[in-house]
Amino acid sequence: MFKRRLGRSNLEVSAMGLGCWAIGGPWDWLEADGSKEPDGWGQVNDAESIRAIHYALEAGINFFDTAANYGCGHSERVLGQALAGRRDKVILATKFGYIVDEEKRIVSETDDIVPRIRQECEDSLRRLKTDYIDLYQFHKGDYDPEKAAEVRDALERLVEEGKIRWYGWSTDNPVGVQAFAQGAHCTAIQHFLNVGMVMYDVPGMLAACEKHDQASINRSPLVGGMMTGKINQSSTFPEDDLRHYQEDYLRTDEALLRLQRIDAVRKFFADSGDPRTQAQIALAWIWTRSERTIPIPGFKTVAQVTENIQAMEFGLLSNEQMNKIDEIYERSPIIT
Repeated sequence: MFKRRLGRSNLEVSAMGLGCWAIGGPWDWLEADGSKEPDGWGQVNDAESIRAIHYALEAGINFFDTAANYGCGHSERVLGQALAGRRDKVILATKFGYIVDEEKRIVSETDDIVPRIRQECEDSLRRLKTDYIDLYQFHKGDYDPEKAAEVRDALERLVEEGKIRWYGWSTDNPVGVQAFAQGAHCTAIQHFLNVGMVMYDVPGMLAACEKHDQASINRSPLVGGMMTGKINQSSTFPEDDLRHYQEDYLRTDEALLRLQRIDAVRKFFADSGDPRTQAQIALAWIWTRSERTIPIPGFKTVAQVTENIQAMEFGLLSNEQMNKIDEIYERSPIIT
């Protein structure tokens, strides 16, 4: 199994983890004006989710990333159930920072972060059916870095008590990385990174992880399926799937250009005899960017997990392949 060190910690993880947002099922985000918007990935089959987790474990995957708000605790509960009797074989990561109403399946913002951390940790421990969390991540990416020291210090106290082993921050702010990484047990930064940079192209995140000896955990490596080549301008999604509200974007000229580039990358690899699928190319691109990167593609089925795990068998991309991808995306070469 292709493995990597988790930042400055002594933890060794599979170079790909499983992102557990999708298996949380439907849930709503409560806006400041009182309106609600779906923020889940539609209906899920818990039995299939557990089968997929077990398949990953048997294949050597040992890193699983979830959050309290994914399905308003449902993702944590399913993951805890799947890992019963195997807790010592995995590195378990979850997140905190929002108000989670498990009964109503509604999540909302709060500024009352530090006083809530201990209870949020206890709630996650209960749902995950464990007595410690390997990596506890602050989930509010836009939090003021000047206030981050209070959050960091509260997490250090949880480390001292044995509730968590290490911690990190899910943010795309390099300044925030510097603030959080002053803590002795800060070991990972979770940020957007994908070959098409469809989400946020934030400069400096990989450099910040390198400077502060942090693992680079990469969310949205496949951008909700867009980077797999299985989504097109005619794709539709159920109303309880957050991608339903992004369908208008798929019909735009910008999205068409992105989809054309995705197909061009696939064609280049196929013409050169490289059998990787588009999803596998996208994951390999992330691994090739830095020895610190650990993508966490989401999943709902065993088939999705199988395809993503197979990407690890092919290894990194060559300089020629990396530069060709940059040429297709009309950006400066990463590797010269």
